[in-house]
Amino acid sequence: MKLDRITSNPNSMNGQPSIRNLRLTVRRVIELLATYPDREELRQEFPELEDEDIQQALIFVSSYLGDRYSCES
Repeated sequence: MKLDRITSNPNSMNGQPSIRNLRLTVRRVIELLATYPDREELRQEFPELEDEDIQQALIFVSSYLGDRYSCES
């Protein structure tokens, strides 16, 4: 899947991956998902955030983690 809604601009948001050049980073979207389990409430607070933005943010984060995470017992 092409992540065409994830942008990165070194002159904006310290170059952090963002959603459609908005001042809304991928990290913040993930934090919002944890804070607002009710998507309708999330939409009310952040009307610019679309379902496709959320989906791509989740895909981006999961692909970034990939094999980098190791669980040690």
